[in-house]
Parts: sequence; structure tokens; C-alpha cells
Amino acid sequence: MPSGATRDDAVPRPSAVIGVDSSTQSTKAAVIDIPTGRVLAVGRAPHTVTGRDGARESDPEQWWQALRTAVTEALGTAGLDPAAVAGIAVAGQQHGLVVLDRGGRPLRPALLWNDTRSAPQATALTAALGGPEAWLERTGSVPVASMTATKWQWLRENEPDTVAAAAAVRLPHDYLTERLSGAAVTDPGDASGTLWYSHTAHGYDPELLALTGIRADMLSTVAPTGAALAGHLTERAARDLGLPAGIAVAAGTGDNMAAAVGLGLGAGGLLDHPVVSLGTSGTVFAATRTRPSSPLLAGFAAADGTHLPLGCTLNCTLAVDKVAALLGLDREDAEPGGEAVLLPFLDGERTPDLPHAAGLLTGLRHDTTPRQLLGAAYEGAVVAILRALDELPLDAPDAPLRLIGGGARGTRWVETVRRLSGRPVIVPESTELVALGAAALAAGAVTGDDPVALAAGWGTGADRRLAAVPRDTATWDRIVQVLDRAAPVLLNPPS
Repeated sequence: MPSGATRDDAVPRPSAVIGVDSSTQSTKAAVIDIPTGRVLAVGRAPHTVTGRDGARESDPEQWWQALRTAVTEALGTAGLDPAAVAGIAVAGQQHGLVVLDRGGRPLRPALLWNDTRSAPQATALTAALGGPEAWLERTGSVPVASMTATKWQWLRENEPDTVAAAAAVRLPHDYLTERLSGAAVTDPGDASGTLWYSHTAHGYDPELLALTGIRADMLSTVAPTGAALAGHLTERAARDLGLPAGIAVAAGTGDNMAAAVGLGLGAGGLLDHPVVSLGTSGTVFAATRTRPSSPLLAGFAAADGTHLPLGCTLNCTLAVDKVAALLGLDREDAEPGGEAVLLPFLDGERTPDLPHAAGLLTGLRHDTTPRQLLGAAYEGAVVAILRALDELPLDAPDAPLRLIGGGARGTRWVETVRRLSGRPVIVPESTELVALGAAALAAGAVTGDDPVALAAGWGTGADRRLAAVPRDTATWDRIVQVLDRAAPVLLNPPS
């Protein structure tokens, strides 16, 4: 020990936080330096998704084990003394239904956001409240199979014994937050995707709870924001993760809300800047002053309390990669589709709301090449995403698009978006925006600072900018015409 130093001087001061991105396919844990936002290390662990014929399920216990693995790997890679970690927050895949018994154990695998079995229940709920406009006024969203309340309805009708045994219902992110802190806490952002949360009431809506047969005491408490303190790391969780007990656990949020925080979008940063996320699903969103009123959008809340209108397609990178595999091509081995139109609705679709749809291919010619077919899959996926983008309530409708997600690292995805949008494109250099956003929420819980302003100050928006190219209106019009004409068949496919 240096001369004059005390034993306390040898203990590292807390200077880092951990942001967790628990997605459909994997968990990532990023160790972030609080003053600079520098990513010190990222740990990863995969998830398993099972199911067929519309079913998509995962065991919540594997999310916890993946979180443990990812945090341990990140700490080891960073070479960081765990005592330097001041807080942690989780951002998770939205909408998933986790049903717990009285001991807090899952009664069954979680129904994931992309499980489409609850489409009939979504239709019934829409009618039960008086139609789409009634839901838009109350929650900002029209029921679709992705949303939590529809999955609960499906469970009530198909597994009544499970429902009878249920003591609690959680979203994926607040299930993990509870494992960390022992507190059943969620945030307005993720809660707004359940169909139980009311924007106007800023809490759960008693009429909607009664409509779906669930009690408020079965749900997580809604914290004011995702940066609110949910609690502190329990002794048991600390042993599992190799972190100090008692560090701050923020309320966290959904993955899309966290990505917005990571980009510095919100009242403390940028408003009305559209984002296109290219991942397993495709999403478009922006932090806005205006609450949306479109049935094609989900009227979510943002983690900081602003609005986060969002459109989501089920079929994005995973569907295009499947087409590439069927053709024996690399994902980048694509060219414009020519006359071919491929709607890659391999898992049904959410926007447009076609939960029972399958993929559709039309416009084949003798000279159509495999690379054109792959290009047509890209085009079909991008048109579906950009049609939702047109519904966002933005003050600047021609603003540049920020591209994030795994697809934003692919040349073909970026160029297809540029060609079909005709807009300038911004590709942020940060690749772990969801984890960064979660880390900003954790840092906000530790320091009391605004997490959006923190992330903006970290420079997470550093990016490369691509100029607009002329819009390919011929391809756009051809795909839209096929989609509009095929929608009745896709909605009610032949048995």
C-alpha cells in the first residue's frame, strides 16, 4: 500500500454500471463507465425459443441463467473489480407473458411477443371494448396477438388450470428485475405494451383489468420512469452475479424504449427523430411530443415519460436469412428483385395485422435469378416497415432515418432502406444501443441525472451519414399493390 494511503483508498469507488439487453434470442450485458459512457466489455449468452404453428415460447429460468453468464463474462473481460459497479438495469423483449406461482416460480414457459396464437383473442378484445377507436383512446394501441393481455386471454381459454394457479404475471424485463431486487417493479414504457396500462390514467386501467379477468395486485408496480430505483441487489442475486449486494437496481424498461434512451431520444435529447430497427423483428419509432392515433402503430410510452409511437413487423432479418438459406445464398448475395415480389410473412405478421399469413411470392419470370428473389425478400420486409414509418406523428416527415439493429450492419439492408425510402440514413456507430440505454437508466438511478441526457452526453449518437438516393417508386408501388390485393387472402388463408 502506498505511503499515506488508507485501507479505504484501496477500495475502488463505484464508477461503472451494467446494462442488460435480454432479447428474444440472447442476453447481452454491457459494462459501462459512468463518466464517459465507454463500453468496457460486453458478455453474451444465447436463449432457446421453441414452438411451431404460431407458438413461440421460452423458459424464463434460462433468461436468468443467461444474465448470470453474460454478466460474469463481461466483468471478466473488462478486468473490473466488481466493487466498481454501482448499479444495474434490465431492458427486455416486450409483451412476453410470464406466469408465476405463489413462490415466484414460472408455471409454464413464457409466451413471447411473436407468439401469434392469441390472434382470435385480440379480435375479441377489440370488439369487447367497442372497437379500435376505443382502444386507441384508452391505451394508444389496438389489440394484436403480440400484446400481453391477448396472451393472458389465450391462456384463460386454453389453460384454465394454469390461470387458476397463477399468483403473479410479469413481463420479461420486470421478471428479471424482480430476480435482481426482490421487488415487483416495471416502468411506464414496458407497461404501455400490455394493453392494461392507460396513458391518461398513468397506471393500470381498472376496466381493462376487469375485461381480461386479472387483478392489479398480480401485476408489477409501475415506477415513474425506467430510471427510477426499483430496489437493491439482493444477497442471493449478488452471489449469482458476482456483484456487491445492495447496489442500485433501476426499474428498467422494454428493449425499444431502451434503444431510444441509448440514442439520446426523449425530452432530455432529440425529439421527432425516426428510428428503424432491423432485428428479428423490424420496428420504427420516435420519441414524440404527440401521442399517435393510428391503428397501425402501438402508442407506447417512452422510458422517460414522453411518447414512443412504434410500428412493428414480425418478419425482418430472420425471415430474409431463411430465404437466403433456402436459395443457398449468403445474405449479402442479393440484387433488386425486378418484377418479383416476395412478402416474407413467414411467421404471420403484426403490421399489417395478418397473424395467420404465410409468405407470398409472385411476379416470377424465366429470367428471374436467385439473387433477385433474395432481393425481393429484402424489399418486401423493408416496404412493410416503411409503411408503418409513414404513420409516425413527426413534425419533420422527411427527417433522416437512424438505422439500428443487426441488419444495420449489413450493406444490403442499408441500401434497400435507402432506395425504398429516398431519405438520408444515419447509422450509429454504437452496436449495443439497448444495453447502453439500460446502462443509462442504471446510471440515472445511481446519480439522479436524466438518463436521456446522460446517453446524449456519452456520444452514443456518433454515426456515419449516408446521403439520400432517388426513391425507387416503381418497386414501392408494385409491392404495395400486391400487398393490398393479397391482404384478404393473407388474412383468411385457404384451410
